Amino acid sequence: MTYTFRGFTIPEHMMDALQRWIQHGVMPGHFLTAVLTNDLSQAVGRADEENLHALPAYVGYLYNEAPSLCWGNYDKVQAWAKAHENTKAHEDTPP
Repeated sequence: MTYTFRGFTIPEHMMDALQRWIQHGVMPGHFLTAVLTNDLSQAVGRADEENLHALPAYVGYLYNEAPSLCWGNYDKVQAWAKAHENTKAHEDTPP
């Protein structure tokens, strides 16, 4: 699965990481965390060439498709991760 916004496309492997974040609160790597926290300077500094080019698509995806509570600043990202801790702990517990 990919996402394209105004001719910019999020790489497929990064969409997987975004989906894990949105659905399960699995904290992504440094680049994607910078994107989620709306830290442009860190996102640009941590991006490889492919992700640097895709930055507009990330913004388009988050704004248009992702829950507003899972991105936007550091506090929202931390709260999203914390809200999913119980779900992750429950999923890791054997029946």
